[in-house]
Amino acid sequence: MRAVKEAVHVSTAPSTVVCREDEQKMVLDFCKACVQQEKAGSLYVCGCPGTGKSLSMELVKQQVIDWAKMEGLQPPEVLAMNCTSLANTSVIFSKILGMHQPKKKSIGSASPLQHLQNLYSNKQAQSSSKMMLIIADELDYLITRDRAVLHDLFMLTTFPFSRCILIGIANSIDLADRFLPRLQSLNCKPMVVTFRAYSKDQILSILQERLLVLPYIVFHQQALELCARKVAAASGDMRKALSVCRSAVEILEAELRESASNTGLTSAEGDFVSPQTALAHEVFPSQENNTVRIDHMALALSKTFRSPIVDTIQSLPQHQQIILCSAVKYFRGGKKDTTVGELNKSYIDICKSALIPPVGILEFSSMCRVLNDQGLFKLGQSRDDKFKRVTLKVDEADISFALQVQIHHYCTDNILSARVIIVSYRYPFIWNREFVCLGIVFSNTALLDMWAVSNLQLSCSIHDLKV
Repeated sequence: MRAVKEAVHVSTAPSTVVCREDEQKMVLDFCKACVQQEKAGSLYVCGCPGTGKSLSMELVKQQVIDWAKMEGLQPPEVLAMNCTSLANTSVIFSKILGMHQPKKKSIGSASPLQHLQNLYSNKQAQSSSKMMLIIADELDYLITRDRAVLHDLFMLTTFPFSRCILIGIANSIDLADRFLPRLQSLNCKPMVVTFRAYSKDQILSILQERLLVLPYIVFHQQALELCARKVAAASGDMRKALSVCRSAVEILEAELRESASNTGLTSAEGDFVSPQTALAHEVFPSQENNTVRIDHMALALSKTFRSPIVDTIQSLPQHQQIILCSAVKYFRGGKKDTTVGELNKSYIDICKSALIPPVGILEFSSMCRVLNDQGLFKLGQSRDDKFKRVTLKVDEADISFALQVQIHHYCTDNILSARVIIVSYRYPFIWNREFVCLGIVFSNTALLDMWAVSNLQLSCSIHDLKV
């Protein structure tokens, strides 16, 4: 399992950054233009955490050097740093000056910043020097009370004989507008490249790309899709997706270890096999026995994304849960809000489908107020409760996640014994499916195809399962 965990570890840097080709091209083209024209410039890379900013800039850094060599141009000097590692914010100017004058010590009372400003104002001093690519990650660490350090850093690219190509990286999308207003007035505002949060399809593609290095299938496709869908809905943070996958692998590993320690196995010759040997045999040679299923992924996700909202929904009385489901079903058509009276009609229809007696309109209105107090609904103002506007304040994904129940149903017939792993929805008519079959685990721990359940003659019917 070590190779699997390494493949999905955050620190494992891939050779290419999938789904960030457009952003990388924009930055690379900017750097190429600066090197070709021997002209300074500044660029700001922003986006939410885990969207591939730092990793993309690492690749661009090498691409610029390789391109310059191939074109017969002088490759730029590169200074890449994480600003959080600086002893204090002004140290960044000492580092830049050290790249220009590695053997010279500062003489006199002038600061490193003043030396740089003089250097970039002197044509003769800069005529033979290389271009310098400065990549400053965690740029917001340089924000001081007077904003001087950040402003002076970007101003270095505006001096007449500056040779700096500055790339700043941070999460804040509007950092340039908020902290560098003077640059805009001088028409020196940096170019901005935004890395958007990863979508479900992008997260899935990146996970699949990382797993290609393994010689065997580790994750069921449905497990990866579940991870991608949940992470995309929550944050689009790729690091979070990798962390969830790693957690799912550890859950599987613990399951195999427990199985090996609780089961006495015998070899083909009839000799007893120790739990340690059984685990090693199960983890390495027989890869079909240790695939991360959707139930492993669901557990990993619940540990990572366990939220007060999910806990609140799960603790609600049945009728309040049905009211939430009614809102989900009603708003699926694209509507943003409705009235309590209209929502009550949807609620009654669902109760009839579930053969559950509905509550009266007064109690229904009272329940809506409770959901409003808990932050799940937003109720408008009206003298008549039936005409109050209702807006759903939580995501459908959180509601569906809260109202699904995993069942491990055991059944036996004359041929085999099996554990059917099913996610059943408390109110299946809302989600347009009664259950999702996660897999069938036989007594010898071999996992069949996830959808093979319909082909087995089990002693009980899946449709008889109740939550």
